[in-house]
Amino acid sequence: MRETASILPLIVDRLGYATGGRTILSNISFEALRGRRLFVLGPNGSGKTMLLKLCHGLLDPTSGSIQFAADLPVGRIKRHAMVFQKPVMLRRSALANLTHALAASGLGFLARRARAREALDRFGLGSLADRPARLLSGGEQQRLAIARVWALSPELVFLDEPTSALDPGAVREIEVMLAQLHAEGVTLVMTTHDLGQARRLADDVILLDRGQIVEAGPAQTFFSSPVT
Repeated sequence: MRETASILPLIVDRLGYATGGRTILSNISFEALRGRRLFVLGPNGSGKTMLLKLCHGLLDPTSGSIQFAADLPVGRIKRHAMVFQKPVMLRRSALANLTHALAASGLGFLARRARAREALDRFGLGSLADRPARLLSGGEQQRLAIARVWALSPELVFLDEPTSALDPGAVREIEVMLAQLHAEGVTLVMTTHDLGQARRLADDVILLDRGQIVEAGPAQTFFSSPVT
């Protein structure tokens, strides 16, 4: 991790978001703590994806606040990243998908190629380096997306149902990658419909319903003795 002040915890206070006359989220408050794995659960339409987009800065809240413990650095390097449910792949090789992201962060040509190769090898994707990214399987694309995020050395990663469309073998590979990220000190905030996955991986849980938090707390308590 970088030798700078941590941006965590992420503090979300009375967050709300409305668009087109419809309230998507209201009165959302929680903290994402450093080194923890926070899972956001809830039915379709409960606001899970919108919450991640707001926290990542892709949208601006209409009420409340999202605050990091330390200011983000000025420039192109961000200390949080996001992995989407459907990976966004550029029309180029797997390796070039990584080097392009690293170029946008300001790394020089040799440094970004070395870092990209390191990321592919780190997650067992080296053999895919020269293959067109858009022709990879769904599981391979999602693994590549996570490797791309890892290459950027974020402190916090948002993941929006990264395993929802994958077969059990691919899900297992993604879960191994997430465990590796966590072991390296990366904080994870992830949405999922898979309760078994949340039981296996989560440290903390938020349950959303109709745009509001109906329960939140440690995962063990949530699954063993829920309040609601």
